[in-house]
Order: sequence, then C-alpha cells, then structure tokens
Amino acid sequence: MRAGSYNYALFSRSDFSAFWALFTDNLINLMVLAGICQFVFGMPAEIVFGRIVPGAAVAILAGIAVYVGLAKRAAKQHGRDVTALPYGISTPVMFVYLFGVIGPIYWSTNDPMLAWQVGIGAGFMGGIVAALGAVVGPWLKRVTPRAGMLGTLCGIALVFIGTVPLATVFEHPFIGFASMIIILWGLVGRFRLPFNIPAGLLALIVGTVVALAMGEAKISAEGVGFYPPLPYVGDLIAGIQHLFANPELFLVLVPVQIYNFIETMNNVESAEAAGDHYPVATCQITDGLGTMVGAVFGSPFPTTAYIGHPAYKRMGAHAGYIIGVGVVIPVAAFFGLLAFLNNLIPVAAAAPVLVFVALSLITNTAHSIKTEHVAAVTIAMMPHVSAFLMTKWGSLMGALGATGVEGLPQMGDPALTAALLQQGAHFEGHLALSQGAILTGLIWGAIVAYVIDGKFRAAGGFALAATGMSMVGIIHGASLHWPDLNAVSMGYLISAAFLFIYPAFHKEDELVNEYAVVDEPTANPAE
Repeated sequence: MRAGSYNYALFSRSDFSAFWALFTDNLINLMVLAGICQFVFGMPAEIVFGRIVPGAAVAILAGIAVYVGLAKRAAKQHGRDVTALPYGISTPVMFVYLFGVIGPIYWSTNDPMLAWQVGIGAGFMGGIVAALGAVVGPWLKRVTPRAGMLGTLCGIALVFIGTVPLATVFEHPFIGFASMIIILWGLVGRFRLPFNIPAGLLALIVGTVVALAMGEAKISAEGVGFYPPLPYVGDLIAGIQHLFANPELFLVLVPVQIYNFIETMNNVESAEAAGDHYPVATCQITDGLGTMVGAVFGSPFPTTAYIGHPAYKRMGAHAGYIIGVGVVIPVAAFFGLLAFLNNLIPVAAAAPVLVFVALSLITNTAHSIKTEHVAAVTIAMMPHVSAFLMTKWGSLMGALGATGVEGLPQMGDPALTAALLQQGAHFEGHLALSQGAILTGLIWGAIVAYVIDGKFRAAGGFALAATGMSMVGIIHGASLHWPDLNAVSMGYLISAAFLFIYPAFHKEDELVNEYAVVDEPTANPAE
C-alpha cells in the first residue's frame, strides 16, 4: 500500500479494553497525589480538587491531542494500524516532586499555599528542561543500545509499577485477588470474558463490589462540584520567584527532569520495539509543553509518554483508548468526580492493572532484544531495586518518627550505616545506585550490551559519560555540585580507560564475539 494513502481508524473494539487499563493507571496517580497533597501536606480541597486535579487534566488533554495526531501520521506513513502512545502523569517523577519539592517547602513553612505555588513554578521550569531534551534525544536514541533503554524501564516496571501494586493486592486479598484473577484471565491470558466485558472494567467493578460489601469503600458525594480549569499566572510567577530565591531546589528539579526526558526516549524505544515508530524529539517537546500547560492551570506534576505501550499494542488498541482518557479524565476532574471515585474505588481493585502493565513491558522487552543482551537488561534493572530499598528505608524511618520513637538517627548517620552493614544492608552502595537510577541503569545496560557485541570503544564512551555525570552529581549524588573526582567517578574513569585501550592490544578478529547476533529482532516479522 502506498505511504500516505492508508485510512486509519481511530477507534477499534479493542480500544474499550485498553481504555479501562490506561484510565485506571491515570486514576491511581490522581488518587495518590490528591491524597498526599490533602492529608500529608495539609492542602485544602479547594487547591487539590479545584486547582491541581483540573490542571493535571488540562495537561493530559493537551498531550493526548498531540499523540493522537502522531498516531494518525504514523499510520499513514507506514500504511498500517498503529497504537497511540499512552500519556499521563509520570509516576516516579510525581513522587520526586511531592517529596523533593512540595514537601520540603510545606515542612519548612507550614504553608500549603506556598508549597503549591512553588510546585507549579517547579513544574513550569521543569517542563522547559524536559522539552530541551529534544535537542539531544534523537542522538541519544541512536547511540544507546535497545537493551540499555528498555532495561532501565523494566527496572521501574518491576519494582514500582509491578511490585508495589502487587503488595497492595496482598494487603487487601479479598478485594485484590478478586480483581487480580480477572486481569490474569482477560489481559495476561487473553481469554474472552463473558459478554466481551473488558477485563479492566470487570476487575474494577468486582473489586469495588467486594470492597463495598466489606465496608472498605463508600458512596459519597463529598467533593463533587464544578471546578473549571483556570490559569494561575500570578501564583505561577510567585512560585518561580521563590525558586530563584532558593536555587538549591533546582538541584532537585534539573536531574529529575533529565530523568523525565530520558524516560520519554525510552518509552518511544519501547513502542518501536513493539512495532510502532514515533519521533522522539517531538514526543519530548510534547511532554515538556504539556507539563508547562498543566503548571499554568495549577498542576505541579510533569506529564510524559507512559510506560506500557506494548501492553496496549498487544490488546490491539488504536488511538481511541487515549481519546477516551482525554475525555473522561477532564470531565471527572472538572466536576469533582475524582473525589467521588477516590471514595468508591479501592486502590487494591485497580492495582492489578498496573501489575499487568509491568508484566507486558518486561515480556515485550525479552522478545524485542537479542538473547545475548538479556544480561544487559538485567543489570540495567538493578539500580531500581536500590532506589526501591532507599525509598522504603526512608518510609520506615518516617513511620518510626510518626509513632513517637525519639532519638532516631538520620539515614546516612555513620553509626547507623555501620550497624546496617553488620546486618548485611549495604546502605552506602544502595544509596549511590539509587541516585539517578534510570540513567545509571541505562549506562550499565549500554556498557554490557556493547561489551557483549565486542564494541569496546562504544562501551568506553558510556563509561566516560558516566565519569562526567558522577563528578557533578547527576548520578550517584544527592544534588548537582561542582566537579569532584570522587571514588565512583574514578572507578568509571578507570573502566573507560580499559575499554578504550583494550582493543589496541588485540587483533580485530579477536574482538568479535562469535556468539553475538548482529541484528536486533523485531516484534513484527513482516516489517
């Protein structure tokens, strides 16, 4: 079929099932951020449901409009059906903004309004950084092996998108198992459900009914009302002014937005591995602008092309599923229905959908790389386990303090670190790995993939880049700082030197891995 002549149907029957999965994913994020802002940071419902949630909905709507257009263009270019990239609030970055930007302002001033203003200021400035990723994104995509990009996403999927929701299921087994078995049946096993009911919808219904019967959910109209999206330019300017008056906050903001545009690049690669090709620079600009639009309308939280495209591709979705989310989420946000759903739907009923997204991403990665690169994917996942441990150790210390335990040492206290080491808990190592985990995973995945392929100088280039990033705190550091040749950066430098020098002492044919497969496999053999 001639390129450009293909008539792409935006909607297919499969979009209905995919809609419930993506809607649930976005809903959980909105429920979590609303709960933390309201009950941890003391923000009134007027800010949470009147400003933050509608602003997030505007950002989601703006990004989805672009991604629908990109899907239509891709379908015409390639002459076949494609699945639009999923879109929403970046889950890992959301938590960084909550506890790295908004939280410190609230805890130091006890002023929820100022915390929100600084949040939207940080979101706007972060959107600029994310959009600038388009300058280097296409080049990074060319030079980074697929195993590195997808492996670090698999790490996020394993611990944050899969393990945490699965733990929620086991905390509420009656609700969680009822939903989980339906997700396994309809989405993982891909068996037809009675009356062709979408598995995501049926899982939510069954889980909610069980929760209502147990008294763990309620039907309440509290918070329902009309919350039109409005621009908050004055508050945005106040937040940006506070940021420049306290530039240390940029030390949190810049690295996490570098993470965000790398995440977008990796998600575009994930879609390409599943058979759909999108321009990475355009996607990075879209995510940055979407974040900035959301900030103007009251949402501090960055948006991004979501992890999980292979899951929706496997379900046979076109673009209708994100169009549905782009309609339902704003309507629910503008009329306060998210507050209603927050009371009605237990997280344990929705969590199995996230488990499915994690399973699909990891499974698709295994099929889209050559077998020899599984080792690269595996090492790329490991820093995220350290990030998970650091998050939970911090939560444990916070919980101990909240229960009234006095005299608690801070994480990183030398005596506590030594005691942890005696118990086999390697705090310092996990801390270093957790800082900039997505970049660390990508770098080590790329190094291992290139070493497997016998491309030592390419591997050395990544080790050299890691030297520079670790010297200034982009990775393995708590914040950005002036260059410092520390032990970790020295380790990277020595590794880079070895990788560059080694080929000079060996014949060219000795550098060829006889077991390496030259070409990456493709998820679509017909391409």
